[in-house]
Amino acid sequence: MNPVLTAALAILILPIAAFAPLALIHKRIPVLRDKIATGIMGITLALSLYIFGKSFFSEEPVFIHWTFDWLPVSGTHVVQGGVLIDGLTAVMLVVVTLVSFLVHLFSTAYMKDDVRYGRYFCGLLLFSFSMLGLVLADNILFLFVFWELVGLSSYILIGHWYEKKSASNAAIKAFITTRIGDVGM
Repeated sequence: MNPVLTAALAILILPIAAFAPLALIHKRIPVLRDKIATGIMGITLALSLYIFGKSFFSEEPVFIHWTFDWLPVSGTHVVQGGVLIDGLTAVMLVVVTLVSFLVHLFSTAYMKDDVRYGRYFCGLLLFSFSMLGLVLADNILFLFVFWELVGLSSYILIGHWYEKKSASNAAIKAFITTRIGDVGM
């Protein structure tokens, strides 16, 4: 497999692979919860910088379109999913992973006394996975799936302090706004 494709798949898989165990055990590992999430985003940033370097500083520009059979529709028809990597993807991967890494890093101090500290970092990992999926999606169906995940994770993060009425209302407003965006899509 192409090393650029391997790096792109790792960028996509690492946040969701970290999300799953942290979502289950975030209360049991209070010391490591932020370090694991921030470390994962640091690794994805390094991998996206690698893809950026290969895309813009190598002899040939990178263009990879990898597909796989995702969902059988009927006996002979299959919906395909895939990853598209080109120059624009490389730039957007750097932007998304850099911003996500910085949000994770600065959140460690900002959220340190929060009661649901581990839940917050799980939400950040899900949001990062969703945004990276948007960047790497090669078709409109995958784009839509990841857009829906962005809406869900936005709802989770905005409503983090759900006991406050203003946070609850803001989360509902964001959720409705993304549903209106779905109609546009």
